[in-house]
Amino acid sequence: MSSKIYCIANFKPKPGREDALFKALQALEPNAHREDGCLQYTVTRHIDHPNAQGASYPIVFHEIWASREAFEAHCNRREIKEFFATHVESPDGDVHHANVCVYTDEPNDYDAPRL
Repeated sequence: MSSKIYCIANFKPKPGREDALFKALQALEPNAHREDGCLQYTVTRHIDHPNAQGASYPIVFHEIWASREAFEAHCNRREIKEFFATHVESPDGDVHHANVCVYTDEPNDYDAPRL
């Protein structure tokens, strides 16, 4: 059974706040990369491309964690909680809307061998 957790965290900034929000999210990367369970943690900005015309949030974090426990430990770090309190939950924050979801790479009813 795969224990990896894939997180996609989408952020829609308030008008005129995209650069500030992107910088605030970039500031989270170095410490997240220090976490033992962090396999990938990259903030990205949407760009226009003729072969990818879908709707998107302007800023998206792509995360891969070694396990559910690693992801939960990350979410409970003081720096991450402070980011959400300051930028997402506060009326004065940079985020208009955030959408954070986690995924698995396993199909339903996968009969993975136990090691």
